[in-house]
Amino acid sequence: MPVLPASTLTDGVVRRDDTLADGRRLYYYDDAGSTLPTERASDARVLDPRPDTATMRRDPLTDEWISIAAARQNRVFLPPADLDPLAPASPTNPSEVPDRYDVAVFENRSPSFGPATAADVDADADTAGSRAVGHTRASVGRCEVVCFSPEHEGSLGSQSPARLRTVVEAWADRTAALSEIPGIEQVFPFENRGEAIGVTLHHPHGQIYGYPYVTPRTQCLITQVERHGPGLFEEILAFESASERLILRGEHWSAFVPFAARWPLELHVMPHRHIADLAETDSAERGELAALLPRLLQGIDALYGDPTPYIAAWHQAPVRDHRDIRLTLQITSPRRAAARLKYLAGSESAMGAFIGDVLPEVQAAAWKEAVR
Repeated sequence: MPVLPASTLTDGVVRRDDTLADGRRLYYYDDAGSTLPTERASDARVLDPRPDTATMRRDPLTDEWISIAAARQNRVFLPPADLDPLAPASPTNPSEVPDRYDVAVFENRSPSFGPATAADVDADADTAGSRAVGHTRASVGRCEVVCFSPEHEGSLGSQSPARLRTVVEAWADRTAALSEIPGIEQVFPFENRGEAIGVTLHHPHGQIYGYPYVTPRTQCLITQVERHGPGLFEEILAFESASERLILRGEHWSAFVPFAARWPLELHVMPHRHIADLAETDSAERGELAALLPRLLQGIDALYGDPTPYIAAWHQAPVRDHRDIRLTLQITSPRRAAARLKYLAGSESAMGAFIGDVLPEVQAAAWKEAVR
C-alpha cells in the first residue's frame, strides 16, 4: 500500500491526496491524533470512463443557467448497507473510498458540473455574456462528495465535535482549492438530510459544488447589498442578536431564526466578524463552529423526537467579486408539524413568492427549548 502525499492543516488535521481508478481525485482528511496508518490501499476497480461534461442552457426569460446533466439519472439510489458506495471498500463492496478514513472527499462520479474546467473549453465557443435565445455553455466546474464518517448511518449533527472539526477543515480546504480552478465563480458546501429532501444515500455525507457562474440566490443578495450598503450583514446580526429569535451566541458565531423566515424551520448561523467564505475562518472560529453545530442539528431532531429532514447550506461570497457578502450557514426544513411537510406549491414554485406557515418567533421558542 502506498504512502500518500500528506499536508498538515490547521490544528493537526492531515490531508492525504489520492487518485481513483478513473482519474477522479480523492482526499483523505485524518482527525487530529488519528490512529489511521499513513499507507492507504489503491483503488483496484476497473471503471467506465467518466461521463462527458454536461451542457448548460440559458433560460431567456430569467437569464439563469440550467445544467442538463443526464448522466445523473444513473446514480445509485438507496442501496443496502452492505453495498454502501461511501463506506470504506471491502472484498464484497468495492466502494468509492478504497480504504479506511475519518473524513473523505472525492469527485462525484455523476457530476452536475465538470470534470472539464474553463481551461479545457474553447473560449470563443463559450461566451458567458451572450444573451442569444438558445445559447449554451459547457457545465464546467467541480462536484465533490464529502463523507463525514465511515459509518453507514448518521448525519452531520450526529458526529462528535472532534470529527466535525475535521469536516470544517475539509470544507475550508476544499473552498480554497476549488476557488483556484479556472472558471469556478462560486463554491457551495451543503448537506441534504432525509429522503423527504431527496437524499439517495443514507451514509452521512454532504457535497460541494463549484459553479461556473454566480448563483441566482447570490445575485439577488448582491443587488440588496448594493442597495443597502456594505454594512447590511452587520446590521442584520445586531438586529437579530437583540431579538427573541436569537437561539445561541458564542464568542465567534450567532444562530438565529431570521425575521422573515420562509420555511417552517429556518436557522441562520453567522460569524461575528466579516468573513467571505470558510477559507477565511481562523482556528478559533472553526473550533467553535464544530462545537456549535451538534447542538443546533441535534436540536432540530429534538423538536419532534425523531430525525427531521433539512438542508444545511453554506452561502459564501463569489470567488472574485462582491467579497463584502458575509459567510452564512442557512439550515432549512419543510417540516411544519410532526407528520406534515410544507410543499412548494403554486405560489412558491411558480412565482417564487413564499408564504410562511409558522411565526418566526414561535419557531425560535421551539428551537431554544430543543437546543436546551
